[in-house]
Amino acid sequence: MGLFAKRPVLGQVKTRLAAGTSAEWAARVAEAFLRDTVERLTSIDAERVLAFSPRDAGAFFADLAQWRFALQPQTAGDLGQRMAAFFAAQFENGVRATVLVGTDSPTLPLEFVDQAFDRLEEAEVVLGPATDGGYYLVGCAGRVPPIFEGIAWGESRVLAETIARLSDPACRLAMLPPWYDVDTLDDWRMLVGHLAALRRAGIDPRAPNVEALAGTRPPEAGG
Repeated sequence: MGLFAKRPVLGQVKTRLAAGTSAEWAARVAEAFLRDTVERLTSIDAERVLAFSPRDAGAFFADLAQWRFALQPQTAGDLGQRMAAFFAAQFENGVRATVLVGTDSPTLPLEFVDQAFDRLEEAEVVLGPATDGGYYLVGCAGRVPPIFEGIAWGESRVLAETIARLSDPACRLAMLPPWYDVDTLDDWRMLVGHLAALRRAGIDPRAPNVEALAGTRPPEAGG
């Protein structure tokens, strides 16, 4: 399985969250998401690959991964080109099926990842739809499908455009339950409430870095 991750550099991550708070706060959130996601995915019983960006951040991610993930720099290009290159490299290395996630869903149930691998026993593509109109997980089996080109990445029609590119009726698609990404201040507020609800229900979110930030008040933009 793969994890797409970006080094949490001030001013270069979580720009929509930064617009409602500050670049410093957004970078702290991005780093918390990254660290918790790495820890959570370590429990997945699969070969794990951390595809990182930028290419010169290898030392940072090596220290973070601590040999629990193989490290691979992302290629150049837009998000779709980089994802397609990731899947192509996995298949060239003999992997039959793999899934890819990012760091924007810090409470993603790990059983969804296991379910994705199960779905790929019968399907060629599996998608985890995100509530913002994109997807939080994509998985492929056998080959790279034609779903990564010509997509308006970051827009609410990503999922719809992706499905439209699966025009071959012989290509079997499987779906996971919807989940949410955290990109904006409103998303952050919803995440804080969700973490509190999980704790109240006696469920450990397994996101200690994010929970630590959830206990503080984010700054107001321009403040």
